[in-house]
Amino acid sequence: MVAVLRMVACGSVDDGKSTLIGRLLASTGGATEDQLDYARRTRRGGSTIPAGAVDYSLLTDGLEAEHEQGITIDVAHRFLDLPSGRRVIIADAPGHEQYTRNMAVAASTADVAVLLVDATKGIREQTHRHLAICALMGVRTVIAVVNKLDALDYDQAVFDKLASEVRSAAAGFDMTAGVIPASALGGDNVVAPSPNLPWYDGPTLLGALAAWEPPEPPRPDAPGDYRLPVQYVIRADDLRGFAGTVVGGPVRPGDAVAVAGSGVASRIERVLGPGGVDLDRAAPGTPVTVTLADEVDVRRGDLLTTPGTLDDGLSPASAYSATLVWTAEEPLRHGRSYLLRAGSRTVPAVVTSVRGRLNVVSGEQFAARTLDLNDLGTVELTTDTPLCLDSYRACRDTGSFLLVDRVSKETVAAGMVRHALRRGRNVVPHAYTVDRDARQRLKGQRARVLWLTGLPGAGKSTIADALERRLHAMGLHTYVLDGDNVRSGLNKDLGFTPGDRAENVRRVAELTRILLDAGLIVVVALVSPFRTDRAVAKSLFQPGDFAEVWVNTPAEVCARRDPKGLYAKAKAGTLPNMTGLGQVYEPPEHPDLVVDGAGSLDDVTDALCAFLTE
Repeated sequence: MVAVLRMVACGSVDDGKSTLIGRLLASTGGATEDQLDYARRTRRGGSTIPAGAVDYSLLTDGLEAEHEQGITIDVAHRFLDLPSGRRVIIADAPGHEQYTRNMAVAASTADVAVLLVDATKGIREQTHRHLAICALMGVRTVIAVVNKLDALDYDQAVFDKLASEVRSAAAGFDMTAGVIPASALGGDNVVAPSPNLPWYDGPTLLGALAAWEPPEPPRPDAPGDYRLPVQYVIRADDLRGFAGTVVGGPVRPGDAVAVAGSGVASRIERVLGPGGVDLDRAAPGTPVTVTLADEVDVRRGDLLTTPGTLDDGLSPASAYSATLVWTAEEPLRHGRSYLLRAGSRTVPAVVTSVRGRLNVVSGEQFAARTLDLNDLGTVELTTDTPLCLDSYRACRDTGSFLLVDRVSKETVAAGMVRHALRRGRNVVPHAYTVDRDARQRLKGQRARVLWLTGLPGAGKSTIADALERRLHAMGLHTYVLDGDNVRSGLNKDLGFTPGDRAENVRRVAELTRILLDAGLIVVVALVSPFRTDRAVAKSLFQPGDFAEVWVNTPAEVCARRDPKGLYAKAKAGTLPNMTGLGQVYEPPEHPDLVVDGAGSLDDVTDALCAFLTE
């Protein structure tokens, strides 16, 4: 029997999750007298609980904002001990759609989902969404509780109908669901059978939790495919060890080990547990330090595992198919670079394709180009550096990741790896002998990038043309990448949505990097309206190689010039994505150089030439 059962309680707002968990805690000794006394004395706005009675929902709501709004915002964790001695860790997940990200975190470690359904309201979209998230997070057992039956005189027909709907919805996600009629407010079927439900002869909620066993009971003495993500490399006079938490399977001294990535093999010499005590066996979830029999190059972020897993697919790849739970207000930008965090590794990553968005009600995938807040979808992404990631079904700990915005550092998505893409393992860059330094010496110049950004009509193309003529006359080797020219060929398939603009900047930045490697001075004239996309472009280059130049021209001057008639079209309503009017332009906050696009062209060119030669 597993020592700990992790449970997530989920469902729509006001389905009664907090009350149910509070009742469960109070009835099993999981709440202290102080907590119960607080729940008797305190009332949230709109509460109908009589004075002096326990408001069980207050036993789990930990934030002041939750008390004021009457909803769960954060994930509250509580503990109770079953009669068998097994400890249950309960995560009370928020039901409001706005806090779906918190619910996804709560489900990511759960063994069982207790899904609340308000009998007076039935199954709602958020019920389906929570069921879908639990399925994606690897939760295979659902205990559905049809709550508030007391408000319907414990009507069996209502229960039977809702139970059938819950089972059907769970089966659509390849999950099994037991369904329990209950009233959290009255305590019916929470801990003890209720005389109000004589037509029901199944388990109570406590009984269902006590009877739960994992679908495939672990065999403690059988060899397993362990994983040890290395968090720290410990060096001492008589010790060189690798610290992390064991996942996947148990690890023992003498076990074969390989470094995922390099494939270098050795054997585990010692397994040290907390306090430096030698262990004969470390179970999954145990923090350990291991030493190896051989001198092997292992670094923080590496993954130690059994050699057989490398043959089964746990080898470096830079392209993956994954499922995302999108948690940001701003939609997913196809082609925008994010930071992917997996364990202790953080690498740049680009979502190259959105393969589909999940309809949480029907369970079907629909075509989509982007993902919005709380959407679940399948994507393909690539990383700058190859990673060793499992499929999420094989191992939660090494098959999950986060996507983080590169500028704001906010988490925008939780990801579950489906599988590595073949192209992610078959592409190996070749190092050529003739490099950038050799090309620069041949040309007698230092390669640089000037990235001109500004509103349409700011004068970027005019400045780039004048600057290139000046540099060419000086005998320097240059190339100009102009926004409209690039969109006439390389990027002719892109539009002007934020996602397409991100992809436009990404492609131009990659092409710029190639031209820089050729030893050229590259001038980019591109609106590039979003700070994040420009920051990602700059991150591709070494310090000193890339300069962001803001062509700061007043909007009224740009509109008066209107060399392409864009402002006139926008004013007429035929150009909805016009930067500066229909779509925002984000000026650089810390540009390397600012030039006056309304001033003298000669002065601007002089300033740029001086900047390049300083």
